[in-house]
Amino acid sequence: MTFAVSSLWRPTSLILLGLFLRCEAQGVNTEIQAGPLYRVVGSQLSISCSASGFADEKLKKDFEFRLADSARPTVEINVISSADPDFSYNRFLSRIQTKAISITHVDPNSVIFEIKHLLKQDEGEYECTVINPEYILNGVYTAKTVVKVIDDSLSVTSSDSTTSLSFDEGESLTLTCQASTNTIQHVHLSLIWYLRKDGAQDAIPIISLDRDFTLTPGQGFEQRYKEEAISLDKLGEAEYRLQIAELALSDQGQIYCQAQEWIQDSDRSWYMIAQKNAEEITLTVKAKVVTDTSALGVNISAPLELQEGQELLLPCSINAKNLARRFFSLAWLWEGVELARIGPTGILTVKQEYSDREKDGELRATRTGNGKYLLRLKPVRTTHGGNYICRAWPEERGEDGNFKQGAAQDSQPQNVKISPTESELTVEMQTPVQTLLKGDRLRLVCKVEGVNGGLSIAWQRKSAQSLVYTSIISLSESGVTEKAEAFSSREVRVTRTSTKNFVFELDRVAPSDAGTYGCVVSETQNNGKTLSQSANVIVNSIDSLVKVSLKSRTPVVTLGTDVELMCKVSNYRIPVTLTWSLKTDDSNLNTILVLYSNGSISWSGDQHRYQVTVDNRADTVMHYLKILAASHREAGIYQCEVSVFLDNVHKKLPPSNPLKVMVQNPASKLALSSKPTITESINTDVQIDCKVTLRTSESSLYAVTWDLQQEDGSRKTILSSDRNALITFGPQIKESHRQRIGMRRTDGPTFELTIRQARMSDKGIYVCKVEEFLQDPQGEWFSLSYENSTTNLNVMELDTNLSIEKNEVEMNVSIAGDFSIPCHITQQSSNESQFQVTWFWQKDTEAKPIFTAYRNSTLQARIENVALRYGHPLPGHFDLIVVQSNAENSGLYFCEVEEWLYSFAYGWRKVAVERSGNLNVNVDAEGSARAMSDPAQMANIWMAVFVVTMFISFFIIMVLVVKMCKSKTSGGKKSANSLWMEPHRPESQMLSSESLKLEG
Repeated sequence: MTFAVSSLWRPTSLILLGLFLRCEAQGVNTEIQAGPLYRVVGSQLSISCSASGFADEKLKKDFEFRLADSARPTVEINVISSADPDFSYNRFLSRIQTKAISITHVDPNSVIFEIKHLLKQDEGEYECTVINPEYILNGVYTAKTVVKVIDDSLSVTSSDSTTSLSFDEGESLTLTCQASTNTIQHVHLSLIWYLRKDGAQDAIPIISLDRDFTLTPGQGFEQRYKEEAISLDKLGEAEYRLQIAELALSDQGQIYCQAQEWIQDSDRSWYMIAQKNAEEITLTVKAKVVTDTSALGVNISAPLELQEGQELLLPCSINAKNLARRFFSLAWLWEGVELARIGPTGILTVKQEYSDREKDGELRATRTGNGKYLLRLKPVRTTHGGNYICRAWPEERGEDGNFKQGAAQDSQPQNVKISPTESELTVEMQTPVQTLLKGDRLRLVCKVEGVNGGLSIAWQRKSAQSLVYTSIISLSESGVTEKAEAFSSREVRVTRTSTKNFVFELDRVAPSDAGTYGCVVSETQNNGKTLSQSANVIVNSIDSLVKVSLKSRTPVVTLGTDVELMCKVSNYRIPVTLTWSLKTDDSNLNTILVLYSNGSISWSGDQHRYQVTVDNRADTVMHYLKILAASHREAGIYQCEVSVFLDNVHKKLPPSNPLKVMVQNPASKLALSSKPTITESINTDVQIDCKVTLRTSESSLYAVTWDLQQEDGSRKTILSSDRNALITFGPQIKESHRQRIGMRRTDGPTFELTIRQARMSDKGIYVCKVEEFLQDPQGEWFSLSYENSTTNLNVMELDTNLSIEKNEVEMNVSIAGDFSIPCHITQQSSNESQFQVTWFWQKDTEAKPIFTAYRNSTLQARIENVALRYGHPLPGHFDLIVVQSNAENSGLYFCEVEEWLYSFAYGWRKVAVERSGNLNVNVDAEGSARAMSDPAQMANIWMAVFVVTMFISFFIIMVLVVKMCKSKTSGGKKSANSLWMEPHRPESQMLSSESLKLEG
């Protein structure tokens, strides 16, 4: 039993533990090296990608890389997978097979993706995906970064024309290297001088200047760097100079400079994107025998005569014993003025007034060997003629490392004559035509060539209406500027940025500054030339250049349809800021968005309602504003407006033409139907239907109003229901009447108006007004249209169907006998009817009520001295019995029935009255009676009477005819009494009596 429990506990505990760990998990997170990553074509690309948050961190995860390149940014291309060898597209397959593209695990949860040699088409957005080994998705499994592949623009060249140099041991060495780049991204350069010693495979760094401008000596050169025997200087923007004060035999080998280009990634780390070496220079260092001597000789050699513009070479040499192990300083002097000096450690010092010429490369001094020095001046001017000498000082290094200078020794002076050459001066205006905007800066460059001496320059201008130039500003040979009085308050200047370029600048130009500008260059030496060049300058106002127009293909649209507005900005080549605005009927001009010149957007309107695109064309820029699913809120007058940044302020230009966008409701399909006429009886319930037979949308809502137009022309609202089915009664409907009026909605929809217990005042024309509501794209309901439907309600007085037996009966009753006066209802108006029955007795001419049975079952005898008994044996059968009758009870009897109905409006009311037939009662001794009331029986009796009468009449006529015939044949007998004159005989009474008996 113990084994079974433990066997069950182990898996159960593991499951619970797994669930607990899963609950504690924070979700998977995938991270990739942040971009954009700028890399050079041909260089190596490495991208790190890692995932965290899995339940089992020790389980090795597989990763996949995909690329959305710049040519097809919406299409992702499979690059490589650590799990599936068939994952890659053919485009990358060959490079993967040769390991040019690889993916390597750093640990179970991270990889390094590498491309050894980047191609231009490798640019794009890379996506790293970790394959989920678990059954539950919880977190982020992909990450993306952007790679930009740029061209290699790094350039490295050696400034020394020779590829081989030979020096004696102890001599100084100076080498220069040019390194530059045209990469538009922000990059830093580092430069390293390398030495590959004879017989060594790898080069070692001598000294380096890193990307943060920090100097670091190479291994083995630290001490010489501390002693300032090795230095690296940056001259200008791209020149790097290496100086070694004393060459050692170990310095022999191949020497070269290496430039590296660095870029800072988004994670603030620096990455080397390019590296290039200059051409190697073979350096030979020869050992030299050392001899002690204190003698010092200084020599200078120079050409006796040069032409202006040529190069002046002034080599100097020091002659002394034990030269290689001694230190010297040497300076060049012209007419007693020091030009440049090379110190004991080979450091060059140039006088301040000549430092610009050194930067421009016109003055260069180097140590070419032990005791050998060279000064170069190019180009020389006539003013450079005169006596040149070299001055040398022996230097002794003390134990503290400092140098102690000995006595100076000068060379013999060397006179150099500089002859002027024929002027080759040329002047060129680099931009002969300039078109500017008001507020721009005018910048003109006048380039001179063939300069042999000093120059002065003057800038002039003439307007289109003038033929004469007026002076603006001038620059003398000594660098002094002078402005004309007319431009004293203007920001105008002229500078000489180099020996060849003179730059004229005029700030914040206006249209009045347009015209022809000329630069006049004059050589200051005798017989110097004066040349000029001109440039046409056009100054336009921004208003005249930038044209803005607005149009739309569909300015009138149906609700919910997209609208595209096109703002055309033409003829501009300056950054502009564009503003979209809308003016609605009930508001001022409201800004929708502002699109700034740097591409950023500031939204003021509902960003989800609009979409913005920009299309740059040859001479225009099209700005598109798409209104998504337009509603009435987006209807109005649209404008686009351009502003430019001039004079440190934003200037608004005239806006575009206003464009009215109209948003129309969809066409209504609403249709209603109802009965044109309804006729109902009073006190009955009436239902009037108003049915929607056709609607615009399945989602339509409806507001319904019922109006009553009565015969007198008055009209009142019965009730109304809004689109949310909230019912309100009209103000003219009294509270008591509201209880019998109601409305409901059924499928269809159908709107039913119910009037309970209709009254005569309810009749009239009922108008059903249905208003259809639709929902616009912003979720707001609006009224689309309404339709009316009418029904004429007729309320009739109740048709009574009361009917009772009306037989005429004659009855003979014996004295002291009983007789019944029946009152039988044969038809009634309603099953809810109640009746009041009253019996009448007419003795002579006046009928008197003798008994009443009220509808509430109350009985009332209304005559005295007559014994009566009331009976109600069956529904509709009412009997009044006269008990123990006597002769006084003879007479005419009948009953009168009142029919009563109940209504909520009026309560119980009498709706019909009917009277029965007469019962003629004769109370006598015989007590016989004849009934004359049955219509069928009466018809048979009358038919029999008619037949007997006709038979008797025919018999009499036949008798008369026979008698007349006999009288004629008798011939004059005395006539007898006529038949018509005979007296009535008793037989006829008896006949009559027999006839009555028969009738009885």
